[in-house]
Amino acid sequence: MELTMEKARTRARRRRIPTTRRERWAWYFYDFGNSAYAAVVLLAVYSAYFKGQVVGGSEGTRLWGVSVGIAMLVVALLSPILGTLADYTASKKKYLFIFSSMAIVFTAALFFVQPGNIFMGMLFFILAEIGYRSGQVFYNALLGDIASPNEMSRVSGNGWAIGSAGGIVCLLVVLPLIVLVGGTFVVRISFLITAAFYLASSIPIFIWLRERAEPQPLPQKTSVLALAFRRLADTFKAIRNYKELVKFIVAFLVFNNGIMMTLDFAAIIGATLFGMTQTQLIIFVIIVQITSVLGAFLFGKLAGRWSSKYSLIISLVLMIVAVSLLFIVDSLVMFNIIGALAGFALTGVQSVSRTMVGQMAPEERSTEFYGFFSVAGQLSAFIGPALYGFLAAGAAVWYENQGMEIIPAEQTGMRVAVIAMVVFLALGLVLTLTVKKPELVAAEMAEAAPQTPA
Repeated sequence: MELTMEKARTRARRRRIPTTRRERWAWYFYDFGNSAYAAVVLLAVYSAYFKGQVVGGSEGTRLWGVSVGIAMLVVALLSPILGTLADYTASKKKYLFIFSSMAIVFTAALFFVQPGNIFMGMLFFILAEIGYRSGQVFYNALLGDIASPNEMSRVSGNGWAIGSAGGIVCLLVVLPLIVLVGGTFVVRISFLITAAFYLASSIPIFIWLRERAEPQPLPQKTSVLALAFRRLADTFKAIRNYKELVKFIVAFLVFNNGIMMTLDFAAIIGATLFGMTQTQLIIFVIIVQITSVLGAFLFGKLAGRWSSKYSLIISLVLMIVAVSLLFIVDSLVMFNIIGALAGFALTGVQSVSRTMVGQMAPEERSTEFYGFFSVAGQLSAFIGPALYGFLAAGAAVWYENQGMEIIPAEQTGMRVAVIAMVVFLALGLVLTLTVKKPELVAAEMAEAAPQTPA
């Protein structure tokens, strides 16, 4: 009964405060800046700089995987607790502000990382990544405040597309500096530019967007933290009643390993296999980001008009094709084409996955269930990159011990690790095929929900 009343209050509150266009654009614009971090730090610049300049060789690949893995493990442990707190206290924006600030400050701090500063390079990146990933829990949960279930696929797709455009803009600002000036100092300056870009794009969401949920009073003699653990335990029990959502989160946990490997090692793969310069890497990521915009719009529309599940299946199949081509590609031109295809499919996987959780989760526990979704994402972001780094480095050492020269051994190790990408993506696809269409799940929940008097 209490849960039913809570659901009724949540829906009534959302009906009383309609969403404005300005609020949606504030939500989109946050992704515009947040994606600049992903484009510069994760994809185009810092990953390659850390691997090649700060550390060097196959050890750079391994330590990059370790750094990503540590950050993701911390976020995986924090996400469900923070999601519970945000739901109960109606403070998604507050936590989004805290973690966004953390990401921005430590992105700027990457400026101080110079060749040989391995510990500093790992520490500042890990802290920036924790802020970036934790903030996404609350950013994703705000989707329910600005879009109805029927609008989620379109709004989510728009967010991914506009976000990808932000990554392109930031890279176009950084690229001329690196081309015309060159050197590690300019590379480090790019992290200050990215932090400023992230900061400027984040301001509108904190000024314009209003949370629809209302805070609930704490029970007597109960701390917020104790309540978070209690509600988290309740959510563990409740989520068993949402079997299709659980099945999808398990599928996401599996295929997202392949997605995170692709994201976190794309620049390193390009630099190792094809000797791409920093300028070539930035151009490569711009190509990926452009096709990501197209993919986000297309798969968002497909999800809205056809089905989120079918849209996700198509994007996963395209990802498997793109990654599998890495086994046979032997030219830089073909690598750029593969990157374009992967970028097109990748945002489809990510945006539609977020939409499916929103469609299958109950409104009154949206942030908690997005927290579980985030846990799956962060666990896969911990397992996938760490596994890739160890596989690539371990295989390179093995081939060196067999008499192969260092560079060919490192290149062969990189391709061996790609096998793990394909396996995770293919297994995740198989599991996704067993999940009901979210539109059917939402309809079943609506029919099962008790009717409340108007």
